[in-house]
Amino acid sequence: MIKVTVIKVGSPVSMEPLCCGRELHEICIVGTSIAGHLENLFQKTEYSGRAELGIRADFMPSPALVKKITGSFENLSVLAADGSELIKFTCSGSGAYKKIEADSESMILRFPWDVLAVNEKLVAEISQDKIDGELSERADIAGTLHAGKNTVILPGVYIEGKVIIGENCKIGPNCYIRGNTYIGNNCHIGQAVEIKNSLVMDNVSIGHLSYFGDSIICRNTNIGAGAVTANLRHDGKNHRSMVNGQLLDTGRRKFGAIIGENVHTGIHNSIYPGRKIWPGTCTEPGAIIKYDLKAS
Repeated sequence: MIKVTVIKVGSPVSMEPLCCGRELHEICIVGTSIAGHLENLFQKTEYSGRAELGIRADFMPSPALVKKITGSFENLSVLAADGSELIKFTCSGSGAYKKIEADSESMILRFPWDVLAVNEKLVAEISQDKIDGELSERADIAGTLHAGKNTVILPGVYIEGKVIIGENCKIGPNCYIRGNTYIGNNCHIGQAVEIKNSLVMDNVSIGHLSYFGDSIICRNTNIGAGAVTANLRHDGKNHRSMVNGQLLDTGRRKFGAIIGENVHTGIHNSIYPGRKIWPGTCTEPGAIIKYDLKAS
């Protein structure tokens, strides 16, 4: 058995607006906090002995690294490229630790688009349908779907790729959900809405005539009709996003919006790629979101 301790890192400014009002380890991805995911990664392994493991909340190890650690019979210290310690694994009383580097498939969570990348990987892991809600005979599933209790998927809905939908949701009619997308509990995704490769948290309403691709929408947010995110540059280059006054390369060719909690957008909003909207913000009808927005 492995005792896992998640080492908190607070609320990095670089992770805003996701970290506004919460610490990084509390951010939910696919319905579970980052801390919960890290604990599960190691507690679900068939480790034969007893060990203790400390892991930074801003580090998501690859399956290969988890396997390497849990297959070890010696103490390990996993280091980032800059030499900082990401994981400390103690299974022996010898006191000596073998230093190893994190592999290239592991991720350090510095920015909101890193959370989106983790969401992509976790949703992509589902391999078979699990539908506990009500699926209309006139809905089409061209992929793999998880749908929770009391969720209703109405006629005309087309789901493509890997998609997870929580409990008590209303999906449709006539909307298009593309993988790898997670939609949380108590959400409404309505008429003529398209969502692609996105993380939608609990209690979100996207009622009608909207498009969100490669985006994160946090809890308790209402999207006005006709809201559209752009997620592809005309020149095909990677998107950039403003962090601490610096325009950073996200490494993503497709990247939409990061929308915080309790946001209300007006109808017919157009959101430039890579823009962030802080919690509690309200936008006007017809607004064009060219820059990051913070609630006044």
